[in-house]
Amino acid sequence: MEVMERRTRREQGEVPAPGRRWRRGRRVLIASVAGAAVLGGVLVLLPWEGGDAPPPAPGPAALARGAVTTGVPAALPDLAALIGDRETHLRAHPLDGASWAVLGAAYVEQGRRTADGANWPKAEKALRTSLKTGPERNPQALEGLAALAVARRDYPAAKKWGESAVRVAPKRWTAHAVLIGAYTGLGDDKGVGRALDTVMELRPGAPAVGALAAAVYRDRGWREDAAARISDAAAAAEAPAERAAYLEQAGRLAFERGDRAEALRFFQEALRTDPDQRAAQAGQGRALAALGRTTEALSAYQAALAKQPSPEYALELGELYESLGLGQAARVEYDQLRERARDAEAAGADEQLVLGRLDADHGDPAAAVERLRAEWGRQPGTAVADALGWALHRTGADEEALEFATIATDGDKGGGVRSALYVFHRGLIERELGRSAAARRHLREALTVNPYFSPLWAPEAERALTELGEPSVEGPPA
Repeated sequence: MEVMERRTRREQGEVPAPGRRWRRGRRVLIASVAGAAVLGGVLVLLPWEGGDAPPPAPGPAALARGAVTTGVPAALPDLAALIGDRETHLRAHPLDGASWAVLGAAYVEQGRRTADGANWPKAEKALRTSLKTGPERNPQALEGLAALAVARRDYPAAKKWGESAVRVAPKRWTAHAVLIGAYTGLGDDKGVGRALDTVMELRPGAPAVGALAAAVYRDRGWREDAAARISDAAAAAEAPAERAAYLEQAGRLAFERGDRAEALRFFQEALRTDPDQRAAQAGQGRALAALGRTTEALSAYQAALAKQPSPEYALELGELYESLGLGQAARVEYDQLRERARDAEAAGADEQLVLGRLDADHGDPAAAVERLRAEWGRQPGTAVADALGWALHRTGADEEALEFATIATDGDKGGGVRSALYVFHRGLIERELGRSAAARRHLREALTVNPYFSPLWAPEAERALTELGEPSVEGPPA
């Protein structure tokens, strides 16, 4: 009789069914333990049905875990908490393959954010351990190894691991996302397009996907579309580290189109949102130098390098010193660049592109050609084509140099990005070959795209254009 009464009351909605009661309890348990799920950078709170008090906020380790497992940037303090948490857990549970994959992904993100190559061997060890101890089908570890290879700029390896992850889990959008970086480094524009289309189909509307699309659109020269995408991504991102990363990307886009003031605003806002956003601090140096605020620019670069000693930032700072006539200070930065690149390569990174660029302009151009030929044979991306063409020009091999400069700047050949530096390189090569009309056109284009693209080379573009003079308006000879 009591059972019948309970059934009647349940049918009238007064008493929850056992299955419903379990599901409600399960939702409360998930909310209280995990606090939140981070999907595509948006903090999605699960329903709270446990009374007046809300569930506790997720701790730093949980926030970082949500980020690194869903393809979005994580805050450095949260990453440190996650790494400490997983290291402690794995000392007690060394066969937990899933935790090894999370730890490896956290090492990759920490290394990417700090430019500390010491993270790469630790990440690789953790991810390979996950492959051994985890399930037979382990897309998390495969994807982590692909992300590690992208961070190391080893794009053939990134392609191998990323495609393996996609075969194991074809609906896992983050596996397709990491392939975008791999295909970009290999100059495979069609592969980039396919991967982006899949990501946008699997995760439409996610801020992280918008940021990926913005990067691809930028490489194709679709500046307005790229700016719109990254603006939307920054507006939708709720986690500060993620929002700051997208603001930094927006700043780079603004600077590349010559808008110094807007770029500086984006970089400053990124730093206010996440003080550890060192890429934005280096961008701040770039924009301040273009605005003529050189003392502030030097300070910004130095602060960025102190926390994220990226060889790329050292090259930019060295060239800023050189543009100011401070040759000795420039050489110090170039020497430090070489030292940092050696350390990174000892940890498995590929720094041949930045070393080739350094040698071409501030060292041994013949050595640059040798480095960059090998790099082109291994991973023929647009940036390598530009650098190799320029290095060949510096050795006097201008006919071959023009072939690579054309690849880097001709949309039909894959060089769709509107880079003032690349077009400047092509213009000077053409001038050396006596192709004055083409040289004049490309030097003008470089200064139109971004008249402040480099404190060292933008003035050189202006001088070269002045020396070429205006084209003749006379008719052909009789």
